[in-house]
Amino acid sequence: MTKLTMKRRSFIKTSAAAAGGLMIGGGLATPALASYPDRNIDVIIPTREGGGADRLFRAFTSLWKNHMNTNFEPGFFPGASGRVGYEVYMGKYKPDAYSLIFGNMGPEVLNWAVKAPSFNIDDYIYFNRVDTDPGCVFVGAESKFKTIDDIVSEGKKRTLNVGTSRLAHPASIGILALGEHTGAKFNLVPLSGGKNTVAGAVTLEMDFCVLTSGSVIKAADACRTMLVFNDKNVAGEKLDNAPTMNDYFGTKLPAMFSARAFGIHKAAVDAHPDRFEMLQKTGKKAFDDPGFKDAFLKSKGFWPYANYGGVKECAEFKSAMLEMGERFKPLLTGK
Repeated sequence: MTKLTMKRRSFIKTSAAAAGGLMIGGGLATPALASYPDRNIDVIIPTREGGGADRLFRAFTSLWKNHMNTNFEPGFFPGASGRVGYEVYMGKYKPDAYSLIFGNMGPEVLNWAVKAPSFNIDDYIYFNRVDTDPGCVFVGAESKFKTIDDIVSEGKKRTLNVGTSRLAHPASIGILALGEHTGAKFNLVPLSGGKNTVAGAVTLEMDFCVLTSGSVIKAADACRTMLVFNDKNVAGEKLDNAPTMNDYFGTKLPAMFSARAFGIHKAAVDAHPDRFEMLQKTGKKAFDDPGFKDAFLKSKGFWPYANYGGVKECAEFKSAMLEMGERFKPLLTGK
């Protein structure tokens, strides 16, 4: 049965142990690696073909394949906010390090708070994080709200309708945490996707919206950003130099990212630690490859959000999302 109430330190310790100490720079077991990989590596993508995850996957693996000397073969399993892809990966693919999943850690881990998966969440781990795209609060250009203080003040007078791409999303958690901290009242309205969420703000159908900031940057002419759920607004003027929640309100909210990373069966790590080390080592080389920036930009990525993370960073983020999901579960599920 899936456990969502584990303590953060224990979870991170477990994930680090699963990596077997095989962080980048360790020695490879040469004999065992002599034939690995001798075929393509399958990668499950739990979203539709042609979307942002697909573009980023192709950008990254266009370099990674040169360092691994093999191809990465995508398989698309959209549905249920990513749940279908994970169920397929964990239930039908062998834990032999010849199959991976390329997931969006933020919303997909939060999804487990809405409904527990059929597998134990400790049975897979993330590694090779490629990007981090923080959530933000934004309004349409014609909105009466000019600052985040205007939104909070109005939210103390009446319940504001907040558009979001889906309930179990880092940006959704961010605005719920802001309401908890300030006493403002917010009602989340899922609008099914980034384009609809931007439209909800621009048309003033919603009082304001929350979304990953990369999508807001692309619609900057029609929107104004009020707040960023990150330690720093690395996008600067592209997000209207909006303040961060922790700096402005004195909170200690973890960074609320959409963050794409590759995942692998823990059983594969345990059975084939040498293969896992090779995946980590070559993945880091692919990220550092001089050609990656150009590939990332061609995938329509915002370069300041390219952000590598290894096993430790991914485990910490996964743990934080599980904690936040459990904390705000009643507001995400209506229970």
